[in-house]
Amino acid sequence: MGKVFIFSPKPEEREFLFRLAHKFGPVYTSPSLDKAVSLIVSTPFDVALVDAEMAADPALKPHLLSQPCLILTGRIEDKLKESIRQWPAGRIVDYILISPKPADLMRAERILATAQEFARLKEEVVSLASSKDSAEAKLKRISEEIKGLGSSLSANLVREYEKRIEVENRYLRFQKLKQKFEDTLHKLHAANDVSNLLDILTDIKDHVQAESISLYIREENETLGKFLKPLVWDDSVPSHADFSRHVALWQAQDFASFAARTGQELSVAAPAGDPRFSTRYRNHMKSPLRSILAAPLKHADEVIGLIEVYNKTGHGRPVATGFPAEDRQVLRGLSEHMSLAISKLNLIQYDALTGLLRPDPFFEKVIQKVEIQRKRRVEAGSCAMVMGDVDWFKNYNDRNGQEAGNRLLRELAGVLKTSIREEDLLCRYGGEEFLFFLTGVKNIEEATLLTERIRKAVEDHYFEFEEFQPRQNLTMSFGVTFFECGIEGSLGPVTKAMLKKVANEADIALAEAKGKRISALKGDALITKNRVCTFVRDRAAVMTKTTLLEGLDRKGFVEKRKHERFLTSTLCIYRENGSHRVAQTVDLSLGGAKISSKTQFLESHVLDLFLVLGTRANPLKGEVVYSRKVSPHSAYYYTGLKFHDLSAEDRQVFTSYFGTLGKRETAAL
Repeated sequence: MGKVFIFSPKPEEREFLFRLAHKFGPVYTSPSLDKAVSLIVSTPFDVALVDAEMAADPALKPHLLSQPCLILTGRIEDKLKESIRQWPAGRIVDYILISPKPADLMRAERILATAQEFARLKEEVVSLASSKDSAEAKLKRISEEIKGLGSSLSANLVREYEKRIEVENRYLRFQKLKQKFEDTLHKLHAANDVSNLLDILTDIKDHVQAESISLYIREENETLGKFLKPLVWDDSVPSHADFSRHVALWQAQDFASFAARTGQELSVAAPAGDPRFSTRYRNHMKSPLRSILAAPLKHADEVIGLIEVYNKTGHGRPVATGFPAEDRQVLRGLSEHMSLAISKLNLIQYDALTGLLRPDPFFEKVIQKVEIQRKRRVEAGSCAMVMGDVDWFKNYNDRNGQEAGNRLLRELAGVLKTSIREEDLLCRYGGEEFLFFLTGVKNIEEATLLTERIRKAVEDHYFEFEEFQPRQNLTMSFGVTFFECGIEGSLGPVTKAMLKKVANEADIALAEAKGKRISALKGDALITKNRVCTFVRDRAAVMTKTTLLEGLDRKGFVEKRKHERFLTSTLCIYRENGSHRVAQTVDLSLGGAKISSKTQFLESHVLDLFLVLGTRANPLKGEVVYSRKVSPHSAYYYTGLKFHDLSAEDRQVFTSYFGTLGKRETAAL
């Protein structure tokens, strides 16, 4: 057991750290800077635990740089993380939070155990490195002696010398492998995002000389129960469409399921005929499966994932006997460190590719937000759920490759995170779909405006290869649904099942935004996409520049017109009480218009108005067909107008204006 050095000017912190560290070896403590410098100069330590504020002192820092493992201590986690960044990237530097919480104590013990193991390996490497030159010189001398004595020594004696050389060479190869193993541990310890973690899988595969590797994370939902979701399958990051083929159900007859369910390693040299040799392995691997080795990933004795390697090779050839005991030991050790890295990155809650919340944790956080509202005596609040989907993502993937598609999703996640408010929530719902929870919105108008801001941020951002998309731009479409999200809101208590129902409403609106209904009826040429559409439960709650979707359980008022409508927003100036007021059109046709204003009009009332079409204001008369509130909480009204006595010139102006709208749409294509 190695020596542990503790330096903190605070007695209570020294006592706290001593209780943690004494089980790992002899502990030396220092209350002052002078004594700390003296101790660390005179005594070799394996692990140094130093107060973060004191570690940067010029008198102490140079000596800390020579320590195998440095652990900074303090009471504020953000400051500790910032302190770590001030140290050279090549050093093993971590932190321990001075906190009595069980989770923090457990993490501190793991860090100390890892640091001790690293220090031990480091010491062995240094010791072996010092003898490397002499070993190589010895081998060279022996080889020369054998050549000189070859004619006089018997064949048996020559073979004995050759065996001896082989043993020496194996010893040197072992030391190189040990150094590679140490490098891999360092990468696992330093991994600060999912991409770093997945890059290490190639190193793990090389350690056991396997053809390919898979990494799974355990997930659970109401439909499938527990299952293993592949982050990497057979050396590739699977697309959303491939997940169903590679998912391993917890209770299935499957190698991965068996290892995860039992929590035990699994090694099979001849899988053919084994009942666990499932369709996933038989039909969906790049090379036929000849051998397999699997190791569960555990956190607090609970299986959270699995590593699998396939097809043992040696000297570039398949090994019929599969993976030996040495490989099982190597993978077991690496799986323990992989588990720590996964726990550190919190992949149980966050999507591995984008770093966003996964759906189940997302819904749980929504419920927590609503519960906080309840505790603050806010019994009901207005919220919105938004579903967003990348337009023509399949086209992007097919042309640029799956890896480019994955890079796009990672970059897009960053754009979306910066486009929402701090109090909002965001998750990757699946594939190229993203789900938002917008809290504290007053009405459907505000929810739609916030979503429009997100849509515009994506439209304005440059993404690699976007110029090859159907409209020379990478865009998203969005569906919005609005609801009361208190504990007893408009849809009842906020539960996970209720939120999934609301998400389905947003998905219906998303389908409208992507033009799926138009495509089914009239063909792809009319699809617009890159829009924000709303799902509404009453006919009035719709926002300018969105598409009306009536609720599925109610028949709303439908305004009928003989002429084609154009969803265009332009100024409408009307006369009221001797003065002129301004409204905004929602849609427009030769037969009439829908306008948004703060005034409610009486039915059958005829308005004198001007419509601004292009650069021209056109005088018209419009009879009020209906005038209703946008929503119960809105200050605006939607009014349907029927035009009176349009002249031939008026009709020509409308026709020309509608023609310019069509040209703008064609240019967008």
